[in-house]
Amino acid sequence: MPRKLGLKKSALEFMQEALEIRAFLEMAKSSMSDQHVTWAYEYGILRLYRSFEALMLDLLVGALNHDTSAISQQTGIDFPKHLTAEVCEYLVTNGKGFDFQGRDGLIKTIKRFVQDDHYLCEVVKQPKYKVTLEQLSALRNYAAHDSEHAKDRAKNAVDQQKIGTAGGWLKSEDRLEKIIDKLGEFAREIEERAPY
Repeated sequence: MPRKLGLKKSALEFMQEALEIRAFLEMAKSSMSDQHVTWAYEYGILRLYRSFEALMLDLLVGALNHDTSAISQQTGIDFPKHLTAEVCEYLVTNGKGFDFQGRDGLIKTIKRFVQDDHYLCEVVKQPKYKVTLEQLSALRNYAAHDSEHAKDRAKNAVDQQKIGTAGGWLKSEDRLEKIIDKLGEFAREIEERAPY
């Protein structure tokens, strides 16, 4: 039987990376010019998104590794009960990189691999994480692409008519730190509910 992936460990690693991003932001604020701090916040949202994306991939691979019943039901293919982590990752990513389109896209992706009553689906669907997950995706896209489309999506996610740069919005009122804190809460909940 294939080994079980360490889902609790993945959640703890995400929390540690989030703390490191916070420390980087504190260092930037204490030693850089205002423009450089803005860039540091844009880098911070990119790193945070990347870490969160890796966490979600680990959790989906682990969930599929543990139980293939949902994907068997969705596809009509009778998968063995346990698959190797490598096969699970291939099924989740389709042999490409892992990505999702905002909170709703993440929920849709999760539902391809687990039942609605799975802890992962339940945690992501909680209203208390909705705004944070939407802001994480939209502001990461705006920081990465700086396009009008990305800017419009960011304005919708932060519920404002005007927004300067992603980094400027995130550094104001310690907004990125608030996103980090909420995702830390999310990861703690995952760590508590994950079976292993």
